[in-house]
Amino acid sequence: MTQYSKHTNGRLRLFKWISILLPFLLLAFVEIALRMFHYGHDLHLFIEYPADKNYLVLNPAASKRYFTNQANATTGNAEPFKKEKDAGTMRIFVLGESTTIGYPYFHNGSFHRWLQYRLMHDYPDRRFEVINISLTAVNSYTVLGFAREVVNYEPDVILIYTGHNEYYGALGVGSTDRIGGARWVVNLLLLLRQLRIVQWLTNTYEHLAGLFRGHSAGSPRTRMEAMVADEEIPYGSKLYQRGIDQFKENMGETLQLLDQRHIPVFISNLVSNEKDLSPFISIAADSTKHAGFIKNYTEGKTAFDKGDWGAAYRSFRTAEGIDSMYAQCNYYLGRLTLRQGDPGQAKAWFSRAEELDALRFRAPSPMNNIIPRLAAQYKSIHLVDARAAFEARSEYGIIGDELLLEHIHPNIYGYALLSDAFYRAMKAAGMFATYNSADTSALSLEQLRHSMPVLEMDSLVGEYKIGKLKKSWPFNQGSTTSTPGTSTPGSVAPTPDSTGLSPVASIEARLAHGIVFEKLDWEDAMDTLYNYYSGIKQWSKAAKVVEALALEHPTEVAFYDRAANIYGELKDDMNAVCWFRRSFSLSPDFEKAHKIFVLYLKQDRPVDAMPFLDYAIRNNASGLNLTPVKQLTQEIIQLQQTLRTDPGILNSIAAKYLAMGNREGATRYIDSALKVDPGNKEALSLRGR
Repeated sequence: MTQYSKHTNGRLRLFKWISILLPFLLLAFVEIALRMFHYGHDLHLFIEYPADKNYLVLNPAASKRYFTNQANATTGNAEPFKKEKDAGTMRIFVLGESTTIGYPYFHNGSFHRWLQYRLMHDYPDRRFEVINISLTAVNSYTVLGFAREVVNYEPDVILIYTGHNEYYGALGVGSTDRIGGARWVVNLLLLLRQLRIVQWLTNTYEHLAGLFRGHSAGSPRTRMEAMVADEEIPYGSKLYQRGIDQFKENMGETLQLLDQRHIPVFISNLVSNEKDLSPFISIAADSTKHAGFIKNYTEGKTAFDKGDWGAAYRSFRTAEGIDSMYAQCNYYLGRLTLRQGDPGQAKAWFSRAEELDALRFRAPSPMNNIIPRLAAQYKSIHLVDARAAFEARSEYGIIGDELLLEHIHPNIYGYALLSDAFYRAMKAAGMFATYNSADTSALSLEQLRHSMPVLEMDSLVGEYKIGKLKKSWPFNQGSTTSTPGTSTPGSVAPTPDSTGLSPVASIEARLAHGIVFEKLDWEDAMDTLYNYYSGIKQWSKAAKVVEALALEHPTEVAFYDRAANIYGELKDDMNAVCWFRRSFSLSPDFEKAHKIFVLYLKQDRPVDAMPFLDYAIRNNASGLNLTPVKQLTQEIIQLQQTLRTDPGILNSIAAKYLAMGNREGATRYIDSALKVDPGNKEALSLRGR
């Protein structure tokens, strides 16, 4: 080969490599240019908190990776947490979908806020960061994607509640945002969507598709309706099984990842409305059996509407014998069997009706079987049996309207119950074993329900949203069937106009109506509500507003201080000291320490008072002589370790409390001494003083 031939072949190889690399170089150039001009979105899970660069917060654009139609993409909570986790902090991340984020209440209606409130009261010595990164209209693909990133942010615990959106959530097998093919294809596309050039191509496609679709007539569709592509997914069909397989594979990978990182995970099984929600879609019988089924089903429905329960049961049983796959027939049999006093059999009928409902807004039962099996495979994974907790508090042990608002979302009590199920599971697993909490000070579920700052306005917001939802598809369609003439009314909730809660009935109702129907900002509504309550001197209600805002803004000390001061004015020392302590943990100073140890001594809790008394002495800029108070406090602690029914000791403790000016503490022991010995002269003398 000549020298000329060698040079020619070398050039040819160079040109070939250039031709191969040129498209990639061009794509890289376009990608860099798009980033330089700030086109598209950074899709990382967290971004720097705009209000404080020392904190991170959920990226509002994080969901865009999972939605083909960006108009359907949802945003979650803005719950800041520190970039550098403080020592002793327990960081809890919450992953899931609409139930997990607290729909329709959001804010403090969400189960994680109930949990947060309980933890801060039960374990005042510890700091908890509870960060909910759940989104509406997503499923296990998003949970898996978020889990891959969240492991890098020092989680101490991860809580998961997901499964109902596997068919119609983003990338669901029956959704308008689905992507055909194997999971690796979906995962590859999710990876590519982080590129700005892919985002540009997606937006261009959506724009062009929108031009061809034009504007549809009629009222705008809800996101719930817009996400559904396949309204009928029959039981046992390929699409039905694909949804189950997708959930199993995604959640299996999620839990395996978290277990490998030795991160404790608490994953709950799922709850749904069986007893009080008719199936959305029932699929008709085989044509060879169709006539016999329709005849008996129609006779059963006629008898049921007339209240002839016996005839209705016989006709529906005959119809079910002809076609056992008709969801609505099974539901009627559940209703009738319950009337007959057989809740066990009724539950079986209701469960089958839910399973056969072809509109898959409720997770099929195999998913509730997958969750405990997956949890049992890994040491770090713990099952939360929320379903058992809900059944235990449901009439006949069948979950219905007592705890759920419609098909899957809990009411206020339901969210409290869900939080309790997670709390108990975490406590049983020893997650709080190293924390100090006196059993006497721990909140019971009923105490939590009474004290939790979920306002009347928040409750009405939920009612109005559900009323609005149930006026839209699929609730306003009744029980949809493909058997002519067999449609029955669905379980439709009262609308805002029929709840008896008129938008003008009270300020709470007016504000709730404004939030739901007039785009009033929740924060503005809370400000109005606080000013109203404080204006009419309803300080206990004003305190709840401030508590709610403190939970919403856990880094803002001003809310803690305001809540503490209001409870101090109300002589509610327990709540006052709780909020002062939360404020002190974020911004310690002498004044707060002074207020805290005084409040603890008034409550006869000298051991709890000592750390704050010591801090006040070390940081005393006021000139107060606190050494005698410390000496008396130490003496009281020593006396309390002896027999407390000895009148002499009771009198001594009372005298020491009186010496430091603590009338409340002194009175407690004087009364105890006089109860033991009504004629006790020293106690009577102390009372006189």
